[in-house]
Amino acid sequence: MTNRSPRRILSVGSYAEHLRVGALLRLETTGGLLLMAAAAIAIVWANSPAADSYFALRDLRVGPESLHLDLSLGAWAADGLLAVFFFLVGLELKNEFVAGDLRDPRTAMVPMVAAAAGVAVPALIYMLANLGAPETLRGWAIPAATDIAFAVAVLAIVGTHLPSALRLFLLTLAVVDDLIAIVIIAVVYTAELNLAALGLFLVPAAVYTVLVQRFPRWFAENRWAPWAILLPLAFVAWALLHASGIHATIAGVLLGFATPVRRKDPASGPGKGLAMTFEHNYRPLSTGFAVPVFAFFSAGVAVGGWDGLVDAVSSPVALGIIGGLVLGKPLGIVTSTFLLTRLTRANLDPTIRWIDLAGVGLLAGIGFTVSLLVGELSFGLGSDAGDAAKVGILLASVLAALLASLVLVPRNRRYRRATEAERRDADADGIPDAFDAAPHDPTISAERAG
Repeated sequence: MTNRSPRRILSVGSYAEHLRVGALLRLETTGGLLLMAAAAIAIVWANSPAADSYFALRDLRVGPESLHLDLSLGAWAADGLLAVFFFLVGLELKNEFVAGDLRDPRTAMVPMVAAAAGVAVPALIYMLANLGAPETLRGWAIPAATDIAFAVAVLAIVGTHLPSALRLFLLTLAVVDDLIAIVIIAVVYTAELNLAALGLFLVPAAVYTVLVQRFPRWFAENRWAPWAILLPLAFVAWALLHASGIHATIAGVLLGFATPVRRKDPASGPGKGLAMTFEHNYRPLSTGFAVPVFAFFSAGVAVGGWDGLVDAVSSPVALGIIGGLVLGKPLGIVTSTFLLTRLTRANLDPTIRWIDLAGVGLLAGIGFTVSLLVGELSFGLGSDAGDAAKVGILLASVLAALLASLVLVPRNRRYRRATEAERRDADADGIPDAFDAAPHDPTISAERAG
């Protein structure tokens, strides 16, 4: 029997994947900052003397009643604009599993198991906190999701010198986490199913699929074509899925999955597939408009002064969410990854340490966007439980970001010093140009960082 060397997990992946992820992180950083600003404006407005105007705006109903689309602006943001965000999630998921590092089942196993544990443990903590309040158990999925934009924005600020393997793990973990959240939304929060509307949904969805699969290059080269042809099809599909009883954002995910990742005409030379083209073109719409507007309409909660805030935080709903996101997420992620390294022949990539992974686990406790959506699906707008859920989500996300910063900022300093030491060593050897031109050895940096 031949000896096989231990397999590494959380490795840096291919160079092309690293470049793609880096570009994605830069875009998500901007979106995360806009997300925080929109949420802050909503919270201040909802607790100001002009709070009535905020809730009047959020509850203003627009749309054709005959088509069952006379929705409030808050519902349009949650069901409509957030479909754009989930369309990008669908594109990212398909790209990861078709052309990204997750196409290798051995590589995919670690973030998938970690994400599953990062969903199960927070849900369990929430249910334990709400055992005496069965009417609020419906919110068990609220602390299940990680907000990729918010988490990446924090990582970009505090982790400029952290290993790329750690950054890729956070992104992959959040992508798989989103997939699990999508399944939960589709299965758990579908009360009644209109089979006729669901059947009709398949018609525009099928036409969209045939078009993008048959003419991907044409849609990529003619930027007007997706807006003029695919967008109307997507809107009809969204409206029909909304009428079916399934949450309409799932339409965005399914259409994202239908978009081809690989080029079908390799003879025409290298280039991006249609999924990457759409991701590049439409991510600014999601991160710069759709998600911040959703945050603006969803984050506003009137806490009623200090006493109201104390009552909300001490409720089983808020306590379960805070415990699930701040404690459950890192516990599930780190513990499951540790067990995998002990039960298999996998080792951590040499560029990172377990303390680094703990910091990423804390970052995964930032559950803003999808958690707010699941909170609305669980309790509706304006209910006491819904308001308590918002308070819990906001406090937990801020607390998770602060705790992650306390862990990762010192680690970032260590990695920065290790990189500077490598540069000094290279300069002393008289080869500064060679050092600058070639990527440094991450193993040496890790050994120096300790």
